[in-house]
Amino acid sequence: MIWTFIVRLLIATFFGALIGLEREYHAKEAGMRTHLLVALGSCLFMILSIHGFDAFLDRDHVSFDPSRIASQVVTGIGFIGAGTIILHKQAVRGLTTAAGVWVTAAIGLACGNGMYILAAVATATVLSSLGLINLYLPYISQREIQITFLAEDYNVLTEILDNLRKEKMVVLNYEMRKDAEENNGKMLIVLKIRMKRYGTSESVASILKNFSKVELIQIS
Repeated sequence: MIWTFIVRLLIATFFGALIGLEREYHAKEAGMRTHLLVALGSCLFMILSIHGFDAFLDRDHVSFDPSRIASQVVTGIGFIGAGTIILHKQAVRGLTTAAGVWVTAAIGLACGNGMYILAAVATATVLSSLGLINLYLPYISQREIQITFLAEDYNVLTEILDNLRKEKMVVLNYEMRKDAEENNGKMLIVLKIRMKRYGTSESVASILKNFSKVELIQIS
């Protein structure tokens, strides 16, 4: 029996490492070690939940619920997942990694119950899904960037907005401020746009460089 448990632990560790390796490759908040440990720990908890208290079953007034510890893993893993979610520049990051940790815990529980095929299919599904998403996401998703630059007059801004729209970029909003002392009489413009994720900041900078009366300060 003990060797069966060891095999389950090793398989869970392997599956968790595979998912973690994909996250590590893309430099995400939780990498291979985190996913490996989550899968290993979940598997061990499942084994304990099913077999850890067999010695007490022959006693009077003792009831058996094999899901009692495993169910707590589902709840407890949320604390680890929440730790990978951060708010950066009004954008939430880490949700996919948190979901990956969550499903890795489920894979570990499946291994702990000896459901190897189910765990293997789940692991393969996670890896293939993340791979396809990373491959096609830049072409279908969008991102927001902020451009700060100086311009001599409003007409230049109008031309810049027209050029950005021609490149399929959506102008969300802009703010203009004129301070003769700080900016040598030029307008300070902060422009926020939405563009395809595969687009680069250099493409935006190249548009601004076409205007001699524009001085680029920052793109973020």
